[in-house]
Amino acid sequence: MPETNTSGVISVTLKDGVPRSFALGTTIREVAFSIGEGLGKACVGGRIDGQGAILDLRTPLRRDARLEIVTADSKDGWQVIRHSAAHILADALLSLWPDTKLAIGPATEEGFYYDVDLAHRITPDDLPKIEAAMAKIVKEDRPFERCSVDRADETRKARDHGDVYKAEILDGLPIGEEVTFYRHGQFEDLCRGPHVPSTGYVKAFKLLRTAGAYWRGDENNAMLQRIYGTAFAREKDLKEYLHRIEEAEKRDHRKLGKELGLFMMHPVAPASPFFLPKGTVIYNRLVRLMRDLYVRYGYQEVITPQVFDSQLWHTSGHYEHYKENMYFTIIDERECAVKPMNCPSHTFIFGMERRSYRELPLRIADFGRLHRYERSGATAGLTRVRTFCQDDAHIFAAPEQIQAEVGRLLAMINEVYGLFGFPEVRVALSTRPAASIGSAEVWEKAESALAGALQASGVNYTINPGDGAFYGPKIDFRVLDAIGREWQLGTIQLDFNLPERFDLKYITSEGSEARPVMIHRAILGSLERFIGIIIEHYSGQFPFWLSPVQARVLTINDDHVPYAQSLTARLSEAGFRVDEDFSNSKTGAKIRDARLARIPYVLVVGAKEIADQTVALRERPDIDRGSISIDRLLELFRDQENRKQ
Repeated sequence: MPETNTSGVISVTLKDGVPRSFALGTTIREVAFSIGEGLGKACVGGRIDGQGAILDLRTPLRRDARLEIVTADSKDGWQVIRHSAAHILADALLSLWPDTKLAIGPATEEGFYYDVDLAHRITPDDLPKIEAAMAKIVKEDRPFERCSVDRADETRKARDHGDVYKAEILDGLPIGEEVTFYRHGQFEDLCRGPHVPSTGYVKAFKLLRTAGAYWRGDENNAMLQRIYGTAFAREKDLKEYLHRIEEAEKRDHRKLGKELGLFMMHPVAPASPFFLPKGTVIYNRLVRLMRDLYVRYGYQEVITPQVFDSQLWHTSGHYEHYKENMYFTIIDERECAVKPMNCPSHTFIFGMERRSYRELPLRIADFGRLHRYERSGATAGLTRVRTFCQDDAHIFAAPEQIQAEVGRLLAMINEVYGLFGFPEVRVALSTRPAASIGSAEVWEKAESALAGALQASGVNYTINPGDGAFYGPKIDFRVLDAIGREWQLGTIQLDFNLPERFDLKYITSEGSEARPVMIHRAILGSLERFIGIIIEHYSGQFPFWLSPVQARVLTINDDHVPYAQSLTARLSEAGFRVDEDFSNSKTGAKIRDARLARIPYVLVVGAKEIADQTVALRERPDIDRGSISIDRLLELFRDQENRKQ
């Protein structure tokens, strides 16, 4: 924090809204202790004036500020604990294998990791030994000390000791930036912080797995060993997390996708899924869901090209800000790019004719296939792929229509997410990033418009500083799934810049020309990623309307096959997705197979059912509903289909 106060006294306002006076240079931790010993001991950092970065608890305060104390038992506090756990892991590795060369060890949303260059190949059998060395460091409760150092001296020292990765990091730091190390005991590491007061604060930790990782994510660099772990302030939180991880492994969409025959991956098309017939049913049902909503919410669907002249991407700004994620080719001696997004092509549809204010808002939807280059180390099943389709749309509106249009979008998003039973939806307003286009005035106008729309709709939201798109601020929607994990889904992005860059205009009611605003919008986001998420959310047990197979007809013996075939035909003609098992296996085994296939209903046919013209109905997971007439069965199925159950 820059020194802007010369009076020797600063005013600090905490959560209670009461300003308190402190001596200039008082640290965040000292402020916490002044409130109470309990808060002081729990303090692991602070946030100033609502800004995103968590500051180290040792940070001296040099101006009047609003201060949020970050405690060890909070999610922000976990990040500080995990960062410190990464240092403890590195210390333990050096104690066991002194030839270890350290690369980077950040905290992550779920835990932490450390990348190391080490001759010994670390296996799962090594993890308990490493944990024991970490536990010893934690027990010793070594204080973390923050040290400001000379960059040139530290770079020279790193090279002399063969710490090639630290030397490279030091070389890459901006000239004039303060260089800091953190030390606990004899161990020290290049780090900006923040860190807990001492190693004893890392009370509950677990090493989870190992993996390979290219240095700086570049396959042309050295392959390092990555050790993943997690840490919490309390053993209870760790146990809950490990239980959630165990449950997540059972629900892994890559595992279930293979077991249920939904999709496959193949090296012939890296990070690009093949949807199998059953997976394609889910894909198409999601598209149909959105198309039905488009009719009610006033969208027009279009189809746009896949490949565009690179000049388009220069005009849009993607070439300068997104080039590393794009695929390029040469066509007729012109550089062209496969589209990573639909928005620039939609500006041409808007601009193809003279537009009137009466046409606004103009809502254009596009299920066009997109291609983005993702590094091989970042791809993961369906959740991170190189080719995908979005439920993408762009709305061209007059500036005075923004609030109403965003309000409609919020209603549409709530309707969609409600269908999938997500227990919670979290909303964040993401503001201007460091690399952006457009003036500060335009950005302020756009951010205020989105904030106003959220407030008018009564939506609780947080601020996500600096995480907007390069062309405009956005509202991000994160959902919690059935086991409490958070997933980024929808987005509403407000863009004053692309209409300017593509010189879009409409005629106002007064007959003058005006510039429209462009709203970028996705609700499901990438369909591939959304399918991966809901496979895990439902643990493969999709609701009836979305299930690839909605019912399976089983026979007790061969005499019952003709009746069962007529039943299958009648259900199929009514539009339901039905398969059959007329094998010679025992009925109990057939029912178990249907349960493993996550099929919502099993229809058992025997002599009694034929005589009564009924079926014996079993509902997932294994509930016997007794006999039911075919007409009543059709009513049940239609009701569930219509109500999206």
